[in-house]
Amino acid sequence: MTRYVQSVSAPDDPYTGDPLLRSWLERHLGPAGHAAAKGRLADLAADVTGPLRAAHADAEAHPPALVRYDPWGARVDRVDTSAGWQAQRAAAARHAVVALPYLESARATWGASARVVQHALLHLYAPESATFSCPVAMADGAAALLSIPEVDAAVRDAWLPRLTATDPDTAIVSGQWMTESQGGSDLSRSSTIGRPAADGSWRLTGEKWFCSAADSAMAVALARPDGAGRGSRVLAPFLVPRYAADSPLAGATVAADAPAPGVTVHRLKDKLGTWALPTAEIGLRDAYALPLGDPAVPGLVRAMTLVVVTRVHNASAAASGMRRGLAYARAYAQARQVAGGRLAESPLHRATLGTLAVDAAGAFVLAGHAFALLGRVEVGGDPAAAAELRAVAPLAKLATGRLAVASASEYVEAFGGAGYVEDTGVPRLLRDAQVLPIWEGTTNVLALDVLRAVAREDAGAPLLHRLAAAVDLARPLSPALADTLATVTGELRDRLGEATADPAAVEVVAGARGLALRTAYALTAALLVEQAAWGDEQAEVAARLWARRRLRHEDIAADAHRHLELLC
Repeated sequence: MTRYVQSVSAPDDPYTGDPLLRSWLERHLGPAGHAAAKGRLADLAADVTGPLRAAHADAEAHPPALVRYDPWGARVDRVDTSAGWQAQRAAAARHAVVALPYLESARATWGASARVVQHALLHLYAPESATFSCPVAMADGAAALLSIPEVDAAVRDAWLPRLTATDPDTAIVSGQWMTESQGGSDLSRSSTIGRPAADGSWRLTGEKWFCSAADSAMAVALARPDGAGRGSRVLAPFLVPRYAADSPLAGATVAADAPAPGVTVHRLKDKLGTWALPTAEIGLRDAYALPLGDPAVPGLVRAMTLVVVTRVHNASAAASGMRRGLAYARAYAQARQVAGGRLAESPLHRATLGTLAVDAAGAFVLAGHAFALLGRVEVGGDPAAAAELRAVAPLAKLATGRLAVASASEYVEAFGGAGYVEDTGVPRLLRDAQVLPIWEGTTNVLALDVLRAVAREDAGAPLLHRLAAAVDLARPLSPALADTLATVTGELRDRLGEATADPAAVEVVAGARGLALRTAYALTAALLVEQAAWGDEQAEVAARLWARRRLRHEDIAADAHRHLELLC
């Protein structure tokens, strides 16, 4: 008897096989702008489906290791990573995944929409990057922070070109050393102290509990300037070189790749997922650091420049992972035979995949909108975009993070028993998705952030304006959709008004998560309507089904089954 072996074809090309991505780019960039981006996107897609897919597998199979001592007993604190991880690092630089929004040529071609192109690059790159998308996000956030006027020009000139380089031999990425074990997201309890040195640099002492990309050449760390007092507002961001090559405190006899003096890697984290990404606990003892802005001026607001960027990256990672998981599940369904036919022909399975496709479309436009707003803030200094981004960044991050986990669970289940076997690679979808609602703020932390933005900065106003405009756009497409949006807009106007009037009320705080998710889902419906009104049939179907599923809590199985091919 011949042993049966299931064969599964690779999914479609992630660029040419994603009609919503291409339509979104055509709308935001215009035909000429999209044409200018096609070569770059096609090149990255070809790498993703070829060498980077292999590099991803290698990095997952060979997680990082911490080498504390050399053969003669010298402390080296070296983080060894795989060839696959290094290939992902080189590809991120070569394809300008970090650099694009900072390149003069890109801004000359696309203006503020360079961030839209970057969102497309991340959509292709991130899902099979072995989570190198994390250091990419932190490098982008560090670059944005270094770009603000408050940062000393000499520090900017020394480090920003390295973060935005496209030569793999020159480019670096950044870590992010903010949380400490006693406080976590409660930054007011941070105990790392910064003290000025005579040469204008600073020395940091403290313990950082969760330091992602611990092999990066630099990190942005939060510290409390000595004598600054309590609370979180006074914390200041500092750039900490990771290696001796960049630290003037290192002696001439120290190897360039040795840790910078005062930086000790205690251990690597044993995590649920993101196995290829080295995350560490790091101790600082009079570690050399460069202030990013004046430490005498409360610096948490400056640090939020980085956090906003990493939050929108987190949303993009969630959306792109959902889309790639859908592609793999569809490819498996096309090959798998069940009950006398292909799994892809089962009405029930088609309905499941169609529903997942609606969620993936919603996550994509929500993350894409955050990137578009970010570009308008950075390039045009658009105050309306800045006001909207203040709420959209946490909303996009919290909503897509939760959608990604729910979708990943469905994708694992879609493979049956094979989805539970590690060597298929499928379980990673769920393991890695679970970090997305946690990094850069949990759902509850972000919901309270949205509440503060609404109460203190009137951040709800631009959202309500967008929703009201979407009602008018939806009317010719679907009166039922327009009515749903109108009803939800009225509901949110009342609830956001209550939150603004008394943000500390027990009912308001207890309901912050529900309000944030409801607002994010309504905003997503509005964004799908905007895309549909432009002439995108897929977005129109997704908008109707999204509103029914997420705003009216209806079962959309039958329509999801019927529209599966269009939705994918």
